[in-house]
Amino acid sequence: MDFEKPLETLYEQLAKLNEVAQQGEVDVTDSVRELEEKISAKRKEIYASLSGWQKVQLSRHPERPYTLYYVTTMCDKFIELHGDRYAGDDHAIVSGLASLDGQTVMVIGHQKGINTKMRQYRNFGMANPEGYRKALRLMKMAERFGFPVVTLIDTPGAFPGLEAEQRGQAEAIARNLFEMAQLRVPILCYIIGEGASGGALGIGLGDKVFMLEYTWYSVISPESCSSILWHSWDYKERAAEALKLDADNMLSFGLIDGILKEPVGGAHQAPEQMAQTLKQHILGELAKLTPLDPDDRIEQRIDKYGKMGQYRIFEEPAPTSRKESKSRKKA
Repeated sequence: MDFEKPLETLYEQLAKLNEVAQQGEVDVTDSVRELEEKISAKRKEIYASLSGWQKVQLSRHPERPYTLYYVTTMCDKFIELHGDRYAGDDHAIVSGLASLDGQTVMVIGHQKGINTKMRQYRNFGMANPEGYRKALRLMKMAERFGFPVVTLIDTPGAFPGLEAEQRGQAEAIARNLFEMAQLRVPILCYIIGEGASGGALGIGLGDKVFMLEYTWYSVISPESCSSILWHSWDYKERAAEALKLDADNMLSFGLIDGILKEPVGGAHQAPEQMAQTLKQHILGELAKLTPLDPDDRIEQRIDKYGKMGQYRIFEEPAPTSRKESKSRKKA
């Protein structure tokens, strides 16, 4: 990453010291330890003051763990379930039953793919209507058997192609929102990478919504925002700051319920550690939500979203004369 350039020289010095140590000519143990401490301190300094755009870059890091990594690392067992029973199976969304320390949960998440071929197969994590209908089908299955639902969100947006719109993309997302608001089992949502627009919302309405530290959540990506406002992608950094799309801002706005700290440098630096952090967080939140009465949980869920946003009501002043009253009616 561009903002990690100050670390480049330090790593080069460390590599040279390690080379000297391997040759066995000089004892450089103290120098290596000192340089490693310097690198650690510099990395913490860099990551403590990242801009919105830099966090967007981190959320897109090609080595960042995706849904399937978390599922296979966290869960004792995972049985993937396919198809929406209408049109087909969308590979951009993976879903199935998982055992989390002996507790059965329905896991649903976006999957981008770990290489070029797999990214094409997964459509870069951009789901079609079939993906959202598959997700809803499995949520209703989870409700039938009393299994909690856990969603892992990482998408640049729902697929915007003409064929997706013809098959009812907007209706599929809207239907999911309607049904998730009333689902009688606990729903936990985690943004593990990108959380863009309706593509994220389609599986993102829950009792609790959390973001990993270096992720973003917004109605539009910085590049698209820049393209619309300035007719160029050159202002994407400015757009990212204006959108206030990072986890800290989302928490201050009351749009999410908490932030999961990532290892210094991002989840890709220590993916197993991040997976264990996520696992323990899920288990802890389920322990709080599961004992609640389903009706109370649904009421709290609806109330949570009803309180989001701000608005003002401006009352029109009463007319001071009959003439003014007539002119208002004509208008």
